[in-house]
Amino acid sequence: MRTKHVNALIALAAVMLLSFSCFCISRMTRISNQLINCRNHILEFKEKMLHLKNKTERNHQELTKALSKMKYEMTQRKNMSINLVEKKMNTLGKNETTSNTFEILKFFFPHLRKVDRIYPDVIIGKEKTGVSFALGISTVNRGNQSYLKQTLNSLVSRMTPSEEKDSVVIVSVSDRNEDYLKSVVGMITKRFKRQLRSGSLEIISIPAFFYPNISHVKESTDDSGKSESKCIKQVLDFCFLMLYAQPKAMYYLQLEDDIIAKKMYFTKITDFVHNITSKNWFYIEFSILGFIGKLFKSQDLPDFVRFFLMFYKDKPIDLLLRDIFQVKMCNPGENPEKCAERNKQIRIRYKPSLFQHVGIQSSFPGIEQYSKDIYY
Repeated sequence: MRTKHVNALIALAAVMLLSFSCFCISRMTRISNQLINCRNHILEFKEKMLHLKNKTERNHQELTKALSKMKYEMTQRKNMSINLVEKKMNTLGKNETTSNTFEILKFFFPHLRKVDRIYPDVIIGKEKTGVSFALGISTVNRGNQSYLKQTLNSLVSRMTPSEEKDSVVIVSVSDRNEDYLKSVVGMITKRFKRQLRSGSLEIISIPAFFYPNISHVKESTDDSGKSESKCIKQVLDFCFLMLYAQPKAMYYLQLEDDIIAKKMYFTKITDFVHNITSKNWFYIEFSILGFIGKLFKSQDLPDFVRFFLMFYKDKPIDLLLRDIFQVKMCNPGENPEKCAERNKQIRIRYKPSLFQHVGIQSSFPGIEQYSKDIYY
């Protein structure tokens, strides 16, 4: 009996030991599988991390390239005044041919006869030629006030693409202040870079040596308060600009840096010029104010400039423009009414005016002006 109990206990212990062994083996197998799965996950994660690292490096390289390209383009835009066309008188090529229209200045100014070549100090643009219309704008520093951006935006935004292609707007910086020149160049290259690149907009700077010595001129003023020396300089500024524009286009339109244009102004000018029956007109007024909106045939510009330079010390340019008719068209002792009637046939006025004066701060320091074109 005792032996049976012992055998039973041994059998039970054996069964329990076998069961425990099976349990342990099963447990170890699951743990081993889990470890294998974990290792596989780790390897997979490591592979993904390596792939991500490579992708990150590629993205970093691409980003670096993109940033370098952006930096290069920003530098290019910043230096557009050089990259477009920037010409200095002493760096022009020996074989480069230029207009000799400025040579007439040597007849009036002896100090220019020693100069080999008279031309703008700086030209920014494409030096476009062969167009129908050149629009000239002379600009000077007005202190804290500037209307130039508003003027240019009004002019270029109201042209059709074909009109823009057949014209060139010339901004002549007529101020010896280099900071003002830089500010004009900076504003235009930023706001009107498309027009600069296409050649429909140019910036020039008048060389300081061009101006004669006018220090002896008394600083007396006329009834409007305008300084005599400033009026003299203004006449010279316009003359230089007219000579520069003369070989570029068939017609030259004189504007100022503080005006706005009507919608479709360019289309109306073109249509009016093409439909004029008389071909003997001297100039057309598209504004009654001063020297604004006066359209000339480019072939006549040298004659106008010669007259202006003969009397540039005597009167402002808008008054000289009136006098030229008296000199050229009126005979001594002639009935003034006949002369006036003949002037109407060659001095044509377009109504309503296409340009309005908006500036208050005059180009003459310390003067405010509120003149408006009543026909606008």
